[in-house]
Amino acid sequence: MTGTVPESTRDPGLQPERTTLAWRRTLISLVVVDLFIWRSWLTSEPSSGTIVTGLPGLDYQGICALVAAAATVVLASVVWVRSRQLQAGFQAAPTRLILASTLAVMGLGAAAIAAISLGG
Repeated sequence: MTGTVPESTRDPGLQPERTTLAWRRTLISLVVVDLFIWRSWLTSEPSSGTIVTGLPGLDYQGICALVAAAATVVLASVVWVRSRQLQAGFQAAPTRLILASTLAVMGLGAAAIAAISLGG
């Protein structure tokens, strides 16, 4: 069989590029979720009681918005670090990055669910 490529030979340039693009698409969709949570908070009726005294507007919707923003920043950092690692070579994702991204996605999901249920 001439012209066939052994299965062990792979194109090292395509897989990291596809992975990086997938991470970026995921980040864009999470930023959209974050913006919806912020919009929900900013358009909600101001509550009479604030959770933290001295910070007007920091009610449960505000906490959801802050959690969503923090999760988005963590995920953006993870995407940036992992993209750099993939450009440098083939290495497995460190456990810290996987744990950070998992916790950030769970936090963002919890903030989205809480914002929807509190948004009325």
